[in-house]
Amino acid sequence: MPDVDIDLLERMYTTARTIRRFEERAVEQYRVGNIRGYLHLYLGEEAIAVGAIAGLEPDDYIVSTHRGHGHALAKGHEPGPMMAELFGRATGYCGGRGGSMHVASGALRNLGANGIVAAGVPIAVGAAMAVRQRGGREVVVDFCSDGSSANGVWHEALNMASIWDLPVVFVLENNQFAVSTPISASARVARLSERAAAYGMPGITVDGNDAVAVHEAMREPIRRARAGEGPTLVECMTYRHGGHHVNDPGLYLPPDELQRWKAHDPVDVLRARLLASGVPAGRIAEIDASVEATIEEAVRFAEASPQPSVEDFLAEVSAL
Repeated sequence: MPDVDIDLLERMYTTARTIRRFEERAVEQYRVGNIRGYLHLYLGEEAIAVGAIAGLEPDDYIVSTHRGHGHALAKGHEPGPMMAELFGRATGYCGGRGGSMHVASGALRNLGANGIVAAGVPIAVGAAMAVRQRGGREVVVDFCSDGSSANGVWHEALNMASIWDLPVVFVLENNQFAVSTPISASARVARLSERAAAYGMPGITVDGNDAVAVHEAMREPIRRARAGEGPTLVECMTYRHGGHHVNDPGLYLPPDELQRWKAHDPVDVLRARLLASGVPAGRIAEIDASVEATIEEAVRFAEASPQPSVEDFLAEVSAL
């Protein structure tokens, strides 16, 4: 087990627990009609966002996906405005205009979630190109999916990032299903990280349910990017806890496989690491209680927030 600072472990556990409870409460609010449209959950994948973003500096950028609540929360978004955005309320990060799949914040260097598979990858490369052109030292972390790696723009973007040594790290969240298509039906390589070799960049595969393992695996890719040595592809193996979205029962997920991954739950893995590092169970219970209070307040904040006004909407449209 890597020697990890206890404070960092606590922060990562707190963030993972926050993401987990945020998503669980979002499902409840969806079921009672407070959240509408599609809702793609990060349940079971929390360790990737937590581990990857823990190694970034505040000015570094992320680019997200349609399954992006966890990325945003790990990057410092507050649960209240996050929940309000899902509710479509004026106090949300995008004023209620973005909803679940389009959360973004310029102040927090989150260049946005995206409802189109692989569409965030060229955005990340463009941001990295801008950093390079103005002589910045920021790193861009692009979260993408196993499904995105079957999309042409994914390959084009990785090739461009590589030939120009751009400061971007591609974090491929391999939850092993593109909607309902298993990765074995769409790729012949054993690990998607092997595709990095075609573009002359390092490619590594890591346990995506262990935030500490992800954090350690990201150290060298972040260093390389910041030093101007080019991009890296980091494949994080994980498994979502249900269907593609909240209304998908996920009947195509093999029950034994799902249970095996749930037994390696990212939040439980972090909890076990804390206990093994000597953190008392009482301290972990305190963190859990604090997170619960934070998420409860986030729901109340969203419920009490106003709807976006028609006047503001019309003003924004006319400004275009």
